[in-house]
Amino acid sequence: MSEKIAVVGAGLIGRAWAIVFARAGFDVAIWDRDAAATGAARGFIAERLPELRAAGLLDDAPEAVLARITPAGTLAACLAGAVHVQENGPERVEAKRALFAELDALAPPGMVLASSTSGIPASAFTEGLRGRGRCLVAHPVNPPYLVPVVELCPAPWTEEAVVARTRALMQRAGQVPATVKREVAGFVLNRLQIALVAEAFRLVADGVVSPEDLDATVKHGLGLRWSFMGPFETIDLNAPGGVEDYMARYGALYAQVQAEMTPCDMTPELVGDVHAARRAVLPMTEHAARQAWRDRRLMGVLAQKKGER
Repeated sequence: MSEKIAVVGAGLIGRAWAIVFARAGFDVAIWDRDAAATGAARGFIAERLPELRAAGLLDDAPEAVLARITPAGTLAACLAGAVHVQENGPERVEAKRALFAELDALAPPGMVLASSTSGIPASAFTEGLRGRGRCLVAHPVNPPYLVPVVELCPAPWTEEAVVARTRALMQRAGQVPATVKREVAGFVLNRLQIALVAEAFRLVADGVVSPEDLDATVKHGLGLRWSFMGPFETIDLNAPGGVEDYMARYGALYAQVQAEMTPCDMTPELVGDVHAARRAVLPMTEHAARQAWRDRRLMGVLAQKKGER
């Protein structure tokens, strides 16, 4: 019998997690306070699975994968027999605190309770729980069935064995876990993204570059390398003597540019200017179609990278 995963919350992230786990062979129970959301999630999944199969990202037939996903009528039924809970509730501390209190009361002691929160530390909503040692953040990138990295961020009281167990589970599910050793705002991925996006706004605000050319610089420059290498590997390979040689060559430039990087004031005017530039390229009437295009391109990239770590 396959192990069971409980997916709590059937929104965009919850339904995506259901695909991840079911694709990997797990049985999945999915539940949402809004029963209509649970039904809609299964419909969404049924539409996505054939696309993944066509892209070479689904080993089993779509019907077989869909059969592993079962809507649950109650939270207790969703948790029954599960080895892991992936929570995807509202992104508010109070809501997560209340939901995790329910989860902790219903779930047997050995069941890991993981939150998909994008930025709320686990310590903010698990401190008062009897089973707080089995709680952590497992933050995915949207959508996790196309972008496999998942950040594992424990609270100060999360047991090391829980982190190790969750890391192993995510690897079995085909994800790429990255452990965040201590709680920081935004975890790691969002902090890296914020650093780049904030500097992008600054360069536009200072009249250095247009929004269109800024995007071109990333997608036809940095992004090409970063699609298969991280920043440390990039600089390691960009100098004959590796990282130390690279910093000997360019360390002074890094120091100069960082000294100029005071926080960027993202005023409504600046945000409006960038928004207007984007709408000139992509009217809102074409926005949803472009999102679908993005997902198809991600499928192609992921298929190309399949098996790479």
